[in-house]
Amino acid sequence: MLRDLVCEALEREGFPAESAGDGSEALDRVCSGQFDLVLLDSRLPKLGGLAVLDRFRTVAHPPRTIVMTGNGTEEVLRASPAQACRYITKPIAMHVLLELVREVLEPGACAPPIEVVSRQPDWVELLVPCTIEAAERSESFLAAARSDLPPDLSEALNKAIHELLLNAVEWGGQLDPDRRVRVACLRTPRMILYRIADPGPGFDAATLDHAALNNPPDQPAWHHSVRADMGMRPGGFGILMAKALADELIYNEAHNEVVLIKYLR
Repeated sequence: MLRDLVCEALEREGFPAESAGDGSEALDRVCSGQFDLVLLDSRLPKLGGLAVLDRFRTVAHPPRTIVMTGNGTEEVLRASPAQACRYITKPIAMHVLLELVREVLEPGACAPPIEVVSRQPDWVELLVPCTIEAAERSESFLAAARSDLPPDLSEALNKAIHELLLNAVEWGGQLDPDRRVRVACLRTPRMILYRIADPGPGFDAATLDHAALNNPPDQPAWHHSVRADMGMRPGGFGILMAKALADELIYNEAHNEVVLIKYLR
């Protein structure tokens, strides 16, 4: 029933769609045809979704893949972010799924690959190419360690790390896909810790006129005009959000590495 609903929704949006009832059938279809995108459930009969994904390596023209998991931690961490464009946790609203399909089908949406340094549930560590797309793609792996947290806390952490990570690839890595940002997420019963290290020379926090951190007290939106004049993307809230959320926010001397700690008990 779910497959039929998804196919019908895709067809209405102009995406011709086919479905397969198990992993073996899905693999056979991909091997015998050319598809732009596969929506792959991780829990398929006969051949599991992650096994299907792994065998896509042998396909002459492997399709872009969105993996839908039922477990926010273990299933995602068993997979490789270099193999799929996105990992999402079920259930997912249909309009969100359709928007994700449009996003993934954009040119260049699945490159370059992310390197997994550690995939333990209590220690996830990635080397992320310095592109905005790769930074956003890495967030599904970082989110795995937050799967059991209250939704409001998980969302707040996501927003803060999202901004800090974009700052790292944009400023530290200069949006150079040949450079890497090292991102680690460590989890214990009492805390969650993020460490982000970028390849840049660092910065002086007092000179960041494009960041909300340094807005004049009577002009809370000052940085918006600064960013517009510099031709920058909307944003600038990363450090301010992180300071408001974190129990500990520590920068190294050069300010090209940051550690965010949130205590859970």
